Amino acid sequence: MSDAPIMVSGLRKRFGSTVALDGMSFTIQPGQVTGFVGPNGAGKSTTMRVILGLDAPDAGRALVGGRPYRSLPRPLCQVGSLLDASALQPARTARNHLLWLAHSQGLSARRVDTVLEEAGLAAVARRRAGGFSLGMRQRLGIAAAMLGDPPTLILDEPFNGMDPEGIVWTRAFLRGLAAQGRAVLVSSHLMGELQDAADHLVVVGHGRVIADTSVAQLLAAASGDAVTLRSAALARASAVLAGAGATVVATGPDAATVGGLTTEAVVSLLSRHGVPFSEVSAQRATLEQAYLRLTRDAVEFRAATPEEAR
Repeated sequence: MSDAPIMVSGLRKRFGSTVALDGMSFTIQPGQVTGFVGPNGAGKSTTMRVILGLDAPDAGRALVGGRPYRSLPRPLCQVGSLLDASALQPARTARNHLLWLAHSQGLSARRVDTVLEEAGLAAVARRRAGGFSLGMRQRLGIAAAMLGDPPTLILDEPFNGMDPEGIVWTRAFLRGLAAQGRAVLVSSHLMGELQDAADHLVVVGHGRVIADTSVAQLLAAASGDAVTLRSAALARASAVLAGAGATVVATGPDAATVGGLTTEAVVSLLSRHGVPFSEVSAQRATLEQAYLRLTRDAVEFRAATPEEAR
């Protein structure tokens, strides 16, 4: 039996005629932030609910530290989770909300004050949570997930509703948790935030895994060998590079994308032929671009492009 922080194996789940999970399998490792991404309806929420014992799979299994969630004696001390920042009693203060959770697990009031401080909520601890903004409720949800000081965390869309300062804080907080050796699974649609926060990605679509890879490897594969060129003598540069077998596509009066040659080869060729240039750099795909390429066949609802509409 696996003792990985999270192990998902062959999960299948139907809701009536809808297949939510179709053999979902992956493992989450300690010491890294793993982004859990995919289009709406891909099975992310159902997978997280199965891991946390909120839904039962039709087949397969999900283990936390080698055990089903429901068999964990003190679950908040094994895995902390944030699935819905609005799942709270609005009349309770932030501190009382956490005290109620802490009491259920035999945790101290001192621990409540610690996580309120860590989440930046100490100054508003005695305010009613119902009056919190979405970003503040997200922080309160993260504080609740940290109550048991767990080695594993599952966070669903933690960046939603955050202002810029909150996004920076969340990103740094997640990285800090991984640096402590914890396993952090983060579901998000905000690829720009995951690009700066995640080490690894599990990309899903139609209830199964499309890719299970490091962020660095995914970006390298999506970037390919494209090179950005800027030159005041673009026509001469294009002729020289095409003569060496490259493909050159102009993107502006003095700019082009070069395919089929490395940056070093482009620099060498242009220098050898005395062609001036101001920039030769490898193009780097964004995580959003890489994600969209991976999931283009897994999107349930897709708007037509202007060209398709015409």
